[in-house]
This record gives sequence, structure tokens and C-alpha cells, in this order.
Amino acid sequence: MTIGANLKRLRLSKNMSQADLAKAVSVTQPMIAQIERGTKSLTMELGREISEVLEVPIDALLEDSTKQTA
Repeated sequence: MTIGANLKRLRLSKNMSQADLAKAVSVTQPMIAQIERGTKSLTMELGREISEVLEVPIDALLEDSTKQTA
């Protein structure tokens, strides 16, 4: 999964809209949408803020569930 897909999955698991998350981290809703679509990069600082709001470790945003583990 991409960072955007992880973000969307985690956001929805908390029953938050893009607008709710954007307000909580002081960015615009279109910016959250762009990150989820992969057209805008997530900064480390914003990633940290989002992970705090979603109450997940930052690794949850970064993990690639499509990778095969040995």
C-alpha cells in the first residue's frame, strides 16, 4: 500500500472525514485528498501530526502491505 492508501484506511477506521483530519492538523481538505491520491508528498512533520491525531505509530502510515515477508 502507498502512504496515501494507508492514510485513507486509517482515517476511515477512525470515522474521520478528510475535512475532520485536515482541521485537526491545520491543513486544507484538498491537501489531505492530494496526499491520499499520491499527488502531494507527506512531510515528516505532517506525518507525525497525523499519526498523533489518528493514534497510530508513524510506521502505520509508511508500511507497505504489498511486500512479501520471508
